[in-house]
Amino acid sequence: MKKVYACFTTDVIHEGHLNIIKEAQKYGTLVIGVLSDAALIRFNRFPTISINERVDLIKGIEGISEVIVQDDVMYEDVINKIHPDYVIHGDNWLQGPTKAIRDNVEKCLSKYGGKIIDIPYTYNSEVKRIDDQIRERLAMPEFRRKRLRRMLAIRSIVKAIEVHSGLTGLLAEKTVVEHDGELDQFDAMWISSLCDSTAKGKPDIELVDMTSRFRTIDDVMEVTTKPIIFDGDTGGMIEHFVYTVRSLERMGVSAIIIEDKTGLKKNSLFGNEVIQTQDTIEHFCEKISAGKKIQLTDDFMIIARIESLILEQGMEDALNRARAYVNAGADGIMIHSRKKNPSEIFAFCDAFRLENKEIPLVVVPTSFNSVTEQELAAHGVNLVIYANQLTRSAFPAMQKTAEDILRFHRAEEVDQRLMPIKNIITLIDEL
Repeated sequence: MKKVYACFTTDVIHEGHLNIIKEAQKYGTLVIGVLSDAALIRFNRFPTISINERVDLIKGIEGISEVIVQDDVMYEDVINKIHPDYVIHGDNWLQGPTKAIRDNVEKCLSKYGGKIIDIPYTYNSEVKRIDDQIRERLAMPEFRRKRLRRMLAIRSIVKAIEVHSGLTGLLAEKTVVEHDGELDQFDAMWISSLCDSTAKGKPDIELVDMTSRFRTIDDVMEVTTKPIIFDGDTGGMIEHFVYTVRSLERMGVSAIIIEDKTGLKKNSLFGNEVIQTQDTIEHFCEKISAGKKIQLTDDFMIIARIESLILEQGMEDALNRARAYVNAGADGIMIHSRKKNPSEIFAFCDAFRLENKEIPLVVVPTSFNSVTEQELAAHGVNLVIYANQLTRSAFPAMQKTAEDILRFHRAEEVDQRLMPIKNIITLIDEL
C-alpha cells in the first residue's frame, strides 16, 4: 500500500484533525508525526501537555499504523526516513509564514515523485472554541509563569523583545517570519522600565510606581500568552522588593531582573558620564536571598544584573559578583556593557562558563548590536533581550508623520508610509 504522512501540532484532537485522518486513510497506510517540544515552540505553539501525552493522544485513534516524533518544523529529515508517497495537510499552509514548510515538503517529495494533498482547513465555531480554550489556558498565570524556565531548558537561545502596551505585546506574540526556509519568532516579552516610562512621558528614574507598571503588565497579559520578563531596576528597598516578587509571581510573570546599583536610577548606557553607585555585594546578595525566600513556587526567576563593566570596575569584580549572586540564590546572571564591541561580554561569558555550566546567562545587545544570536550562544548565552527597539523605531516614525501633517496641512503625503488601519485591527482578537 501507499504510505501517507501527516504531522500534528496540537495538544487536543478536534473535528479538523479527524477530517485530515479520515481523508488520509483513503490514500494508504497512515503515519502520524507529532512535533517535538522544541520544534513546537519554534512553530509558534507552546505545548500544554508533554510529548508522551501528545503521542498517546494520537495512538488512541483508530486506523493509524504508526506514530513518530518529528524533531524539526521542516519535514526533510522525516521524509528522508519514511519516504511517504503522500504528505497531507490542511490548506492553511498555502499562504503566510507556514508556506515555507509546504515549499520544503514539495521540494523533498519532488525528488522521488511524492505528492502533497491539501485538505480544506476545517474552521467552525466548535473548532474556534477549542483553539480559544487552549490559548486561554496558555495565558493563565500558572501556565505562563513556568514557561521561561522550560524554554531555557529546550531552546539553544531564547529571544525576548521589549513591549510597553497591549499592541506591542500583540506584535511580540504574533510576529513570525520565514527566512532562508526557516520559521522564527520571539519567545518572550521584556517589560522595560525605560520604555514603560517613556510611553507615559516620564523620565526613566523609577518615577513610575509599581502600581502603574503592574497595570502595563495587565494590559499585555490580557492579550498575549508568551512569558514576561520584568525590568525591576534596582529592586528598591529589600522590604519593598519582597512585595514586588510576590506580586509578580502571583500575576504570572516569569522573571524579574534587578541591577546592583543604589540611589537615584540613571540609565546604564550613560556609564560613568553620570554619578552611579554600585551596591555592595553583601547588600545585593541579601536582596536576592530575601526575594527567593518569599517565593511560593519554583517557577519564578530572580536574575541578577551586574553593572561592573558598565561602571568600569573590571572583569574580576564582575566575576566575583556573579559567584556571590549565584550563591545567594540568583536564577540567572545578566552581564551588561556599553561598548560597541562584544569582546568584554564574550570574555565574561567564557570565564563564567568555565566555572558554571548551568546558570542562565542573559545579555542585552543594545550597544554591541552587530553581534548575532548564534555568536552569543557560542559563548554560553541563554537569553538575549532586545530591550528598546520597538520604542525607538516608533518614535521617529510618529514624529515624522506629525511634522509632515503640519508642513502640508493635510494627511495625504504621509498616507503612503502608514499601515492601513484594517491591518492593525487584524492583530486584535475578537471574543
